[in-house]
Amino acid sequence: MKVGIFMFTGIVSNLGQLKNKNVGAFIFKASPDFCQRISKGASIAINGVCLTAVRKTKQTFTVEVMPETKARTMLGKLHAGNVVNLELPATPRTFLSGHMVQGHIDGVGVLEKIGRAGNSRILTIAVAPQISKYLVEKGSIAVNGISLTVISVKPDYFTVGIIPHTWKQTMLNRIKVGDEVNIEVDVLAKYLKKLLA
Repeated sequence: MKVGIFMFTGIVSNLGQLKNKNVGAFIFKASPDFCQRISKGASIAINGVCLTAVRKTKQTFTVEVMPETKARTMLGKLHAGNVVNLELPATPRTFLSGHMVQGHIDGVGVLEKIGRAGNSRILTIAVAPQISKYLVEKGSIAVNGISLTVISVKPDYFTVGIIPHTWKQTMLNRIKVGDEVNIEVDVLAKYLKKLLA
């Protein structure tokens, strides 16, 4: 049983690849350096979903995935060979260069468009009103675990900009129109909405 509060920053540190999955467990390949930093019972954000490592080798780690997680995130649609974003929890010494990310997914969005603006990509992501009501222009959002800034918000979609570095260093460079992505809104927005209600 895990005790404590785990937080991420939305700054993707590594990429992994799904090696195999069964009904309740997913095995991911990752760099030896990343796997070395994992201990049994450690939390790992995989495409933004906080999961617990139950086993590891020099180049793989295994997480257990509940049916609820598969139903509410895009992880259930992963296939062997798919690349994912990885992040270990923040520590007291971590530089918070993203925003507070819990690894608790609020919903799934669908990539509708990849546009260009100068050196960046502009992603248009369709979401349900239950998600968009928490979004504001220039606010924070986590898409597949990546801390991003919202450019514009409509009732059924929002846009974010991706700089070249983020495009190259995350799984976004493999994404296609129609793909699902995990969405976590800023937790402060949820608390504020409840308090104001």
